[in-house]
Amino acid sequence: MKKISIVTNCYNEKDNVVLLYKRVKEQMDKLSYDWDLIYEDNASADGTIEVLKQLALNDKKVKVIINTRNFGCIRSPHNVMLASQSDAVIFMVSDLQDPPELLPQLIERWEEGYKIVLGQKNKSKENPLMYAVRKLFYGIIRSITDDNTQQLKQCTGFGLYDKKVIDIFKSIDDPYPYLRGLICEVGYSIALVEFTQPRRKNGFSKNKFYTLYDFAMLGIVKHSRVPLRLIVFIGVICSLFSLLAAFVYFILKLIYWNSFTLGIAPLIIGLFFFSSLQLFFLGLIGEYVGAIYTRVDKKPLVVEKERINFDESDRRDLSKTKY
Repeated sequence: MKKISIVTNCYNEKDNVVLLYKRVKEQMDKLSYDWDLIYEDNASADGTIEVLKQLALNDKKVKVIINTRNFGCIRSPHNVMLASQSDAVIFMVSDLQDPPELLPQLIERWEEGYKIVLGQKNKSKENPLMYAVRKLFYGIIRSITDDNTQQLKQCTGFGLYDKKVIDIFKSIDDPYPYLRGLICEVGYSIALVEFTQPRRKNGFSKNKFYTLYDFAMLGIVKHSRVPLRLIVFIGVICSLFSLLAAFVYFILKLIYWNSFTLGIAPLIIGLFFFSSLQLFFLGLIGEYVGAIYTRVDKKPLVVEKERINFDESDRRDLSKTKY
């Protein structure tokens, strides 16, 4: 019998983890698969860990990884996906905005032969402004990435991944991976299951502005060199514009020698404009340098404090791949 792992990461989601378990169990018990549900907790402080331990005590299909601290929503999701030894892994967020009711559809497309099956938001009940911003970001990142690895619109990582794909992820030694980019880099054909994203019912989103900015910059610097090349193009254009402006001022001064004055305003505007460009480009280059530093720094993906309901083979795999 094939085995499927449903995996999720959480941080202060006490009001959602039990609901997620119940809805996942309801769907998976209808299907003829062995399954388990793996939670990875980022050192929650609201009682989530105690709730997860009780779930694991009552049902051995529930497995729990507890991290020593909050490793964020980039490293933790990747780590929990690598913790599975099943034939397929289904990743979803713990706030129930990835509906468990889609599990049968994801598995059905997998059985058709697809190695990757992703949920794609065609509509969302979240804040319209945030949805519009996300849509704009996906459009931008698609326009600047290579045609062979273009990232999919409105796909957040929710979906099913075959064991072959997970094995490829395990072979990639990256302490700060960008899942949405890796999905396209792997190269397998991707099946899409469209859905309407529901609004979060309990708690509040942990994705603050900095987190969303981190996601955006990570996607750009890891999968596109277009911004670096734009620096060269913009530098050349600005240089030509400066030379043209200098030539125009020189001609005007020759023609109107006594009446034409340069004035301080153009100098101030030009100074601040080019200074702003320099700071922007330095920051952009810094993002690329930071990504390189993170890659070569070789810190662990996460540091785990405890594992619950994992068998010995899982523990041996942890010792070989994490430390």
